[in-house]
Amino acid sequence: MTDVTTTRGVGGGVGTDAGRPDGVPKVQGRFGFSSDAFAEGMLWGRTLRSPHPSARIHGIDTSTAEQIDGVEVVLTAADVPGTPTFGLEHADQPVFAADVVRYQGEPVAAVAADHPETARRAAEAIVVDYGPVEPLVDAEAALDADPIHPDGNVVRHIRIVHGSPDDVTGDVVVECEYEVGMQDQAFMGPESGLAIPDGAGGVDLYISTQWLHVDRDQVAACLALDPEQVRLTLSGVGGAFGAREDVSLQVHVCLLALRTGRPVKMLYSREESFFGHVHRHPARMRYRHHADRDGSLVKVEASLWFDGGAYASSSTAVISNACSFAAGPYRVPHARVEGWAMRTNNPPCGAMRGFGSVQVCFAHEAQMDKLAAALDIDPVDLRLRNALEPGDRIITGQRITGVAPVRECIRAAVDLPLPTVDADGNVAPVTLPGGTGRTADAEHVRRGVGIAVGFKNLMYSEGFDDFSTASVRVEVGPDDEVTATVHSAAAEVGQGFVTLAQQIVRSELGVQRVQLRPADTVIGSAGSTSASRQTWMSGGAVQGACDDVRRAVYERVAERRGVALAGARREVLRLDAHGIHHVDQGWVVPLAEAIGDEPVEATHEFHHANTEPLDEDGQGDAHVSFVFAAHRAVVDVDPELGLVRVHQITTGQDVGRALNPRQVIGQIEGGIAQGVGLAVMEEIVLDGGRIRNPSFTDYLIPTALDMPVVDATLIEQPEPGAPFGAKGVGEPPTISSTPAVVAAIRAATGIDLRRVPVRPDDIALA
Repeated sequence: MTDVTTTRGVGGGVGTDAGRPDGVPKVQGRFGFSSDAFAEGMLWGRTLRSPHPSARIHGIDTSTAEQIDGVEVVLTAADVPGTPTFGLEHADQPVFAADVVRYQGEPVAAVAADHPETARRAAEAIVVDYGPVEPLVDAEAALDADPIHPDGNVVRHIRIVHGSPDDVTGDVVVECEYEVGMQDQAFMGPESGLAIPDGAGGVDLYISTQWLHVDRDQVAACLALDPEQVRLTLSGVGGAFGAREDVSLQVHVCLLALRTGRPVKMLYSREESFFGHVHRHPARMRYRHHADRDGSLVKVEASLWFDGGAYASSSTAVISNACSFAAGPYRVPHARVEGWAMRTNNPPCGAMRGFGSVQVCFAHEAQMDKLAAALDIDPVDLRLRNALEPGDRIITGQRITGVAPVRECIRAAVDLPLPTVDADGNVAPVTLPGGTGRTADAEHVRRGVGIAVGFKNLMYSEGFDDFSTASVRVEVGPDDEVTATVHSAAAEVGQGFVTLAQQIVRSELGVQRVQLRPADTVIGSAGSTSASRQTWMSGGAVQGACDDVRRAVYERVAERRGVALAGARREVLRLDAHGIHHVDQGWVVPLAEAIGDEPVEATHEFHHANTEPLDEDGQGDAHVSFVFAAHRAVVDVDPELGLVRVHQITTGQDVGRALNPRQVIGQIEGGIAQGVGLAVMEEIVLDGGRIRNPSFTDYLIPTALDMPVVDATLIEQPEPGAPFGAKGVGEPPTISSTPAVVAAIRAATGIDLRRVPVRPDDIALA
């Protein structure tokens, strides 16, 4: 789609392929990421981390480190002036470990020095007397184990009882156990930030994050400051995917800056980044599906064990999603689901793209294929037979009041053409499993096709008071052109909100030139860039601010022209690119003339519809809206070598309305890349709580050469209540692409694969 003129007469509005304002500088290398931040006279911070997944601390000696030339300060838990713990939802994680460490990589001390190498040497010179303890690394065993944290090992337990699960049994029953490994978000820009003391006791922090205001509040509490004394500005973010929802170095760098009275910068290495942020929860899941002979689902039973690692992070929301969507996007009259999010001595886990839904989708889609085989029904037909529709209830009892194009997504995914095979059997070596190394011979390769369907909630759930704030200012510049400026704390992490904000203003106000102020905590919160929520929430806030600006301009023009707006039964003034029109009298006042030298500005706070917590049986209207997608994968497998080449993925995705189709396709392709990664290569390898592969040499992620051909169909059915009818699009591509790939590998090999990622030995040694 090319750029087109909006209904208000300007280009680059809603529904067009408007270009990203940060696109060209990023491609040219001119974009400033947080790691590029610099301040005159700044120091460098460094964190000392525990080498043990579980240990008692008998003593810490910092004297040698403090004597190194260039070292300004060394800090430990005793130096934290405020709350000693922090946390996204529960403040259960120490700023520095004091008497016990609960995971490998837990911060124990921090150093500020005049050079990063000096800071590194100083951190290594700190002597910590550890008493290692046998780590607790099994989430299911943690239920009966001694608590590793004062709050206990159970972060949250949810029970869902839907219908009468004790009274029914299907004609056909299939059951199995599944596992999902620990995936890393693998963003390109490691954690970094620059803290500058303001000289009055406060601090300014320039940081790459997903949620400025929650970071601010946690930092302020730990520093014993008022929130107003801690001001955060978003620096360029090199990807997030949930890993930047939790505080990493924020408290440390601010504390170092305040103690030294000088700017301090911290920048994690790639290896430290693996220890410095949360990951996707590994999960163990046991499922039993019941169906009638005709393929109608009767009951789903599931037990879900999610390993949250040492601290809570967002485990409560992750297990809630896992339980809510455990049965998949299908009509299930009866269900019993129990889910546990547990503490262990493994690395902390939290939000990651599609949180909770990704894990259970792998399991429930494998079950649907088992059920189809047991019933001798085509897997696609089985899914179509049971697909949710508007008005149906999910297993939490909530009725779907919006659109639910599940069947349209499935049909779109399977109707796209399968890849063709050369009539002569010629195959380019680069397309074989193993790639250019030509480790696989074409004659050994088997092809498989698989399908999977997933769904998830949009935005925050269970009664969370979710809102976003934005302001829009319209003024006439020195060149007599009207300029609109958007101010929001929404974190641009690569998803493209900066583009949408401009598009919305162009469409709503007919102003071509739209600028963006840096996201900061000067304005009210925009919430987190997560849960596929910023298009709906902050897009709604920008739209609301535009509406308030437009009304203010109407009132100004009406007063000057003697037009009565009060009591009018229809809108008599209309705004487009030419100005403010009187719909009956025909005159037009150019917007620049209406504004003159008095800029118009409005701030709007947008809230979504209320939700409610789940009750003791896991029932309730806990979610605002749902989004659906289906994926079909075509893979080539060399069974002898265990190598897999994902050849093609087709998808049908529910998008509500595509506000920027090109960006939607970008989100779909990126999400599928992470889904392919989880299916066949991405896993943080743990051994007794220790990470064995904290590098991009040993933690493999798909490259451009690993990516399959992606053919996407956007299912556009505007969602009632959503600004512009648009749904968030970032998470669905990751949810069902993984099980589609594994289903295709099963089809190619006949191996009953129950764990992801699928490793070569899972195939070759099966």
